[in-house]
Amino acid sequence: MKNIYKTILQNKEENRKMLAVLLDPDQCRGSILASTIAALKSHVPDFIFVGGSHTVSSVDLFVELLREETQASIVLFPGNASQFSTKANALLYLSLLSGRNAEFLIGQHITSSIPIKKSEIEVIPTGYLLIDGGKPSSVEYISNTRPIPRDKKEIALSTAVAAELLGMQMVYLEAGSGAAVPVPAEVIHYVKSGLSIPLVVGGGIKTIEQLKIAFEAGADLVVVGNVFETEPTKIADFVECARLFGEDL
Repeated sequence: MKNIYKTILQNKEENRKMLAVLLDPDQCRGSILASTIAALKSHVPDFIFVGGSHTVSSVDLFVELLREETQASIVLFPGNASQFSTKANALLYLSLLSGRNAEFLIGQHITSSIPIKKSEIEVIPTGYLLIDGGKPSSVEYISNTRPIPRDKKEIALSTAVAAELLGMQMVYLEAGSGAAVPVPAEVIHYVKSGLSIPLVVGGGIKTIEQLKIAFEAGADLVVVGNVFETEPTKIADFVECARLFGEDL
């Protein structure tokens, strides 16, 4: 079985940027689902992330469909313990370190730990940092935590380094699904400068230019999702941009 984290580390070492297409089973349905699968068949991203802050549809059935219809590795990006599926290739074991709600620091992990251990799914412990995205996000509301202010890059770096020292394998800077603005480039760059582990960035990225800015600032892996919920054909442009990025560097 393919080791997702080793692939991420290898790509990071080679400075090859990565793209994950984020799909929420509640939002990706009907004609949008059909168009999304068609786009993913012709333009395969590095990963497909599956999850959402308040997903109620069956994650298991959704992942099974994606495994049958696409070639990309499927990684769970769960909003809570109920969004677990043994059919995925890997799981981001998220700890919301930017907040002080124990439920999302460790509570959900205790609830899900035994089934996850028994499943033998690849687990990637990830420090999850919510950054102010310009408007209240679903993550902020559901987790009952406040995001790190956009101008407090020192707090973001300190929190990210704490994640690394705690043994987490990645740090994820998240502006929130549908954020008005992405994580600032200066925050990405500042956090990247102090980390040895891979840096993931997501939330509010709606254009190719914003994708390039995140890559240039230091993101190893960028997650894009909300824009594809209405325009799944744009997947092709984003996948191609990630593939070509850096070839001329």
